[in-house]
Amino acid sequence: MRRPRGLRGRIALTFGAGALLIAGTLAGSTFFFSRAYLYDQRERTVVRQAALDAVFVADQLDSADANIPAILSAAGAPESGTVVVERDGEWYSSSLGVGREVIPPALAERVNSGRAARTTVTRDGVPTVVVGIPLTRPGATFYRVVPLRELHETIRTLQAVLATGAAVAGVSGIALGIWASRRVVQPLNLVAATAAEVAGGLLDTRLPPTDDPDLATIVGSFNAMVDTLRRRIERDSRFAADVAHELRSPLTTLVAAVDVMQRRRDELPDRSREALDLVHAELDRFLQLVDSLLTLARAEAGLERDRLEAVSMTELAAQVADRAGAGAHIVSAVDPGLVLGDKALLERALFNLVNNAERHGGGVSAVRVERRDDQVAVLVDDEGPGVPVTERERIFERFATNRAARGSSSGTGLGLALVAQTVTAHEGMVWCTANPSGGARFVVRMPALPEDEL
Repeated sequence: MRRPRGLRGRIALTFGAGALLIAGTLAGSTFFFSRAYLYDQRERTVVRQAALDAVFVADQLDSADANIPAILSAAGAPESGTVVVERDGEWYSSSLGVGREVIPPALAERVNSGRAARTTVTRDGVPTVVVGIPLTRPGATFYRVVPLRELHETIRTLQAVLATGAAVAGVSGIALGIWASRRVVQPLNLVAATAAEVAGGLLDTRLPPTDDPDLATIVGSFNAMVDTLRRRIERDSRFAADVAHELRSPLTTLVAAVDVMQRRRDELPDRSREALDLVHAELDRFLQLVDSLLTLARAEAGLERDRLEAVSMTELAAQVADRAGAGAHIVSAVDPGLVLGDKALLERALFNLVNNAERHGGGVSAVRVERRDDQVAVLVDDEGPGVPVTERERIFERFATNRAARGSSSGTGLGLALVAQTVTAHEGMVWCTANPSGGARFVVRMPALPEDEL
């Protein structure tokens, strides 16, 4: 299937085709009009000269002792053509190799009937004008044969110059189209890049102001759209945070009540103890959900400058692994550098990754911290069955679970969503892939803190 051309290619081809069409039309019209004019003027000159030479030859032939070869030689210079005369069935020529055979029969018949005539024939690839004039008084016919060699070469040179000019105009049109396409596509590329940054979570990104009246409306509308989007996200985040915060008080009361009942569970019947255990488990899950919602709302609201600090991902990963009971699996490369971020959010994100591997991935097999160029990477491997390719993006969505492949579904469904939101807020990326030794591998990559900002 033929790949469609891009916008820049179409613009360049349009400019080139337009320039070639215009230049070709002008060159063609110029060539045909110029050729017709030059040939007409040259033929008129040949006819006038032939008329004068015919009068001269007629006067000379009237004398009794006329020497026809001498008369023809005197009738015109050799460079002005050849004079051919027919008298009493005899043919005479002022040049060798040019005689009766160059006279078209139709022209000779017309001249013999008493009328002057002219025609243009091609001899050896060169246009040649043949003028015939009847000389009634001496009873002869006069012919002037003039090859237009110089004019033919001039026309060919003009044709080559005009064709070259048209080709240069076409190439120049393509070059102009490439330049114009860059100017046209550049604002689109800027809009696309800015939209990609906004989609990546950088809601402070805006299109720069422009003095172009044709682009000012687009810039203003785009920036207004991003402002509206940011306000809506902030409003939704505040709503989620407010709801989660308001739920904390009744939940705290419920937790306290359940704790009191737990201390006196021996006094309860068996069915009541089972019901109490279910309430206690679901209440814990509810508390985790509320806590995750609060943290997620905080991450969505953006990073606060006063909470940012230089964080060692090696130390943070070790602390998180110890806290989750996977400290024996932490492996770190030589000092991978620091990142600038909110330590509390990063700690919660790493804990969610390790806890996810422990609870749903058969346990942690390795936690590695590596330095990759100007980025710091954290890799969390588990010993589970892995994550199907079709599920590797969906598991980072809110309330998404992977019951078929990961086993347990007792989580809140917000753990990996919180990881994705936190990493995005830190201008990083997180994804899931296959562990070469089996299981799943979660990779977090964030920009390393430059040394000049330490």
